[in-house]
Formats: sequence, C-alpha cells, structure tokens
Amino acid sequence: MRLSYSIISLSLLTVIILAGCQQSSSKGEMTKTADVDSVAVFILQKDSVNKQITFPAELVPLERAEIFAKVSGYISALKVDIGDKVSKGQLLVVLEAPEMIANYAAANADVQTARSKYLGSLDAYKRIVNAAKVDGTVAAGELEKAKSQMLADSASLDAERSKTNAYAQLKDYLTIRAPFSGIITQRNADAGTLVSTGNAKPILVVENISTLRLRVPVPEAYTATTPETSVVNFTVDAQPDITYQAKLSRKAGALNLSNRTETWEFLYQNNNSQLKSGMFANAILKLGRKAPTFLVPSASVATNLEKHFVIRLKDGKTEWVDVRSGINMGDKIEIFGSLTEGDTLLARATDEIKAGTVVAAIFFKK
Repeated sequence: MRLSYSIISLSLLTVIILAGCQQSSSKGEMTKTADVDSVAVFILQKDSVNKQITFPAELVPLERAEIFAKVSGYISALKVDIGDKVSKGQLLVVLEAPEMIANYAAANADVQTARSKYLGSLDAYKRIVNAAKVDGTVAAGELEKAKSQMLADSASLDAERSKTNAYAQLKDYLTIRAPFSGIITQRNADAGTLVSTGNAKPILVVENISTLRLRVPVPEAYTATTPETSVVNFTVDAQPDITYQAKLSRKAGALNLSNRTETWEFLYQNNNSQLKSGMFANAILKLGRKAPTFLVPSASVATNLEKHFVIRLKDGKTEWVDVRSGINMGDKIEIFGSLTEGDTLLARATDEIKAGTVVAAIFFKK
C-alpha cells in the first residue's frame, strides 16, 4: 500500500513539473512575440506617371529689334510713334550729318582724279607697247617703268572707289528702315536729338507681336517628362477668366544654371493683338513619363541628414535602400533606386527603425 501511494505521489509531482515547464515555455514564446513590432507594408509596383502642373510663364514677341544709330547725326525726321504698325523696309528715321555728305562728295572727286590719272598712264603704256614692236625703238627699262606706273594708278583708282563705297554705305545709314513688319513699342528720341552708336537707349523698339512666344521655365525634375499633347492651356492676369492655347515649338536643350530650369517655348497666334508682349502667364502642363515608374506613398520615403531612403522588408528584417525622388504627385511620390517590382516596403519609413530590425508585416493596399 505504501509503495502504491509513493508511486502515485511521484506521478502527480511529475505532471505538475511538466505542466509548469510548458506554462513557462508558453510565457517565453508570448514574451518573444510581444517584442516583435508589427508594421504596415505594401508590395512595390510600377505605375504610370501623369500630373497636371501650373508653371509661371512669360509672353515675348516673335521678333524684337532695338533701333540704334549706326553713325552720329541729328534726327531730321521721326516718321513713327509708339503704337504705329510698320511694314518691313518702311522708313522710320532720317538723320542729318552734313560732314558725311561732304566726305562722300570729296571721295567722289578723288575717284574722278584717280580715274583720269589711270587713263593717262594706261594710254602711255599702250603707246610704248606699240612702239616697242619695232626693235631698238624703246628700251626694256622704259617699257617696264610704264607698265608699273599704269598698275600703280589702277590700284589707286580701286582704293578710291572702295573709299567712296564706304562713304556711300555710311550715307545710307542716315536713313533707318524697319527690319520686319511689326509695331513700335518704344520711342526714346525726338527730332533734333543728337544720336550715335554710344547712346544707352535705342531710338525706337520694333516688335512683331502677330505671334507671341510663351516661354515656360520647367524645373529640372520635369525636363525628362513629355507633355500629354503639344498644346498647352494658359491664362494671363489681365484676363483670368479666359483660357488661351499655344503649341509647343521648341525646347532649350540645356538648363539655366541660375535657376536649374529648361525653357520650353510655345507659340501663340496673336492675330487680333488681344495679348501683349511682356505679359506674365500661368501655363498648365500635363506631364508624364514614357514608361511606368515606381510610385510610393509619400510617408514611405524618409530623409535624414545623410540619406534619402525607403525601408525594404526582406526575410523578416528591415534594410535601408537609398532612393532619389522624382515627380511629387501629392499623396504619392516617384522614386528611383536599387529596387525591383515586387519588393516589400514599409508604408511609413523613419530612421528610428534601424536596418536589421525584425518586424512583423501587416499588408495594406496603397
């Protein structure tokens, strides 16, 4: 009997010890599980990038010319004023410079003198050549001397003619004509004003505003994108309720180093002159990538003093992946880096989650 009671007591003690071990083991597992943080994650996928952005822009004329005087003189007549429409070749300004007219007349007289001298030496040379046909009549030195004199007089005549042409060209500069058809937008002188090449301000400014250039400075991040269409909508502050359209003409092909933008130029047919050059505009561009790229929630990209990164979950552990940001879509942002489609990323990245941390993933849709 005593032996039976001892066996029963020993069996009960063994059961209690095993139960205690199992309970202790269960608590350890619960504690270990409780130490692992749960984080929201998503599967990285590529998506199309399309965004409508408003950029500040400026309207400039298709052509613009500042009219300066090529020669010094007084304005004899000013044929136009601001707002006047002009045609190509139309007379705009007449200058008066009497000394230039006198120089041209003197140069003409010098041409006549040189021509007479040349004709005389040419005649003398021809006579000597004819006389030299008879042996012993003319010495060889005399013939050569006559030829040299004739050639020298011919060169002098050419020089005087060139000088006269130069004075004639300068005389033509006394009349200033429109380089193209357009409108006079500035007038900075009156009749009687002395003008020269050293004037700080132009006499007139001519602009061709039948077509206007809409110049849009596009930030560097968007220069690799392509417009959805070649037509852009824009508004101006003077008429904010009216939307105009311009067609893409050209891109600068290089960045402006002062503000890191590329100029895109659109052409607007200003047939009724309803818009003015110099107006500021707001251009609405619809931009996109040619191929899909990675778009992630903005909160999944973290930045500290050293890195711009996302946190990837691999084999239950976190790792930091350096990325570069592209187009900001508001709630989403375009990223570039050593990533592949199908990677698991944390929905909210922070530098408090160190690389190599063990976490439990909770998936959600972006």
